[in-house]
Amino acid sequence: MSTTFIATLVVKANHEAEFERLQKELSELTHGHEPGTLVYDVIKSRSKARTYVVYGRFKDEAAFQAHQSSSFHDALVPPIMACIEGEMDLQLFDWKS
Repeated sequence: MSTTFIATLVVKANHEAEFERLQKELSELTHGHEPGTLVYDVIKSRSKARTYVVYGRFKDEAAFQAHQSSSFHDALVPPIMACIEGEMDLQLFDWKS
């Protein structure tokens, strides 16, 4: 069963470039080092200012947990979260393949 997360985040004013740089690095490392990652993508809303959605889909829960505990995840997530205004909306989904 695949594991998917969808996180909606509002970035602080004047922090968009830093957020995008950090997310790009995290995405590249995730795709380069985690074969259990099917999709890891970041998109920006056209209609809601400074709002982004991060979408990750993993082949199973173990692959998701490996992502959550990777060294680069641990290094990049704190500065990413420092760019965030308020709480992120994080939703988890499962799908039988």
